[in-house]
Amino acid sequence: MADLMTQSERLEHLPALGQTGWGPVPGRDAIRKIMKFKNFSEAWGFMARSALAAEKANHHPEWTNRFNIVDVTLVTHDCGGLSILDVDLARRMDKLSGEAEVVLDHAEPISCLCEMRARGLA
Repeated sequence: MADLMTQSERLEHLPALGQTGWGPVPGRDAIRKIMKFKNFSEAWGFMARSALAAEKANHHPEWTNRFNIVDVTLVTHDCGGLSILDVDLARRMDKLSGEAEVVLDHAEPISCLCEMRARGLA
């Protein structure tokens, strides 16, 4: 079982993750990042590579995929909040995401590429 991050660990690790687009999840002790890839294939490739890294670490994300968008939440379920496992997986996912656009405003609705094309915006 993993341990919750200490306040010292949070101060050490979370600001750097914030600079790469990871942010707190309201009402949860978790972090979230939303990425927009060039197309579905790039998004799916990222998810496949991330899934292999997650399986190897025995630590799995909560995530969704909508065409070119991948929305990831990291939390360690067995300790009920953030652990170093989340920090490690977030850093690995950052490396695997390549040149994906990071969506910083999690409050706004996000249109995937196919929705934008349907509206003549892409």
